[in-house]
Amino acid sequence: QVQLVESGGGLVQAGGSLRLSCAASGRTFSNYAMGWFRQAPGKEREFVAHISWSGGNTYYADSVKGRFTVSRDNAKNTVYLQMNTLKPEDTAVYYCAASSNDYGGPYDYWGQGTQVTVSS
Repeated sequence: QVQLVESGGGLVQAGGSLRLSCAASGRTFSNYAMGWFRQAPGKEREFVAHISWSGGNTYYADSVKGRFTVSRDNAKNTVYLQMNTLKPEDTAVYYCAASSNDYGGPYDYWGQGTQVTVSS
């Protein structure tokens, strides 16, 4: 089992920045690739970003490419999502997830989510 806890969400104005963190406990963190997802009200959950076990490979949704950066610190068992130039359409609950597949999916473990609200 892997337990994931997100933090760092909040209310920010459009154009601002936030950094989300996801702390992992349980099994060896470095054995898992990590993903970030989000779900806006009334919409399906969507992929945001993925980072491989080593952190050497990252993938992003087109909607966040160039604005968001995913990173990880395996010594701290933590994955981060740096979000810059935020837009109102980025408003959602953000979830981190762990996958035993280095290329992403399926994701076996999920956090409880953290709310990000971007005001216009």
